[in-house]
Amino acid sequence: MSSDDERERIRERKKEQLKRQLGNDASREESAGDSAAPSEPIHVDGSAEFEEVVDSYSVVLVDCYADWCGPCQMMEPAIEALAAETDAAVAKVDVDANQQLAGQLGARSIPTLLLYADGDSVERLVGAQDRATLESLIEKYS
Repeated sequence: MSSDDERERIRERKKEQLKRQLGNDASREESAGDSAAPSEPIHVDGSAEFEEVVDSYSVVLVDCYADWCGPCQMMEPAIEALAAETDAAVAKVDVDANQQLAGQLGARSIPTLLLYADGDSVERLVGAQDRATLESLIEKYS
């Protein structure tokens, strides 16, 4: 992939994040302080953005994945459903695009799923997980 292609991919991702953020900000203002999690996964680029997501929501499920990873692809429908149907925010970290962040998170194998509650890492799962397991973890900390 050329650097121009990579830049364009990053620009498109940032545009989508801004659209979601602006939409979430508007809905938060209407709901008078309700801190509901977004109904779609949040694609995180970099440590600063990661910290912002973890600090913004009480429960965050972090999915460290790669586009080429078969088990990650198998989990994608469950991850999207969890974002839409639970109170947790779901953050996705592409380990290829964010190698430094993946290292900071200790994602040595993929998929690696981390659960944050009130800003603290409370659970770590490595390998493909079923939806029921992830739902029960989210409920435990919600």
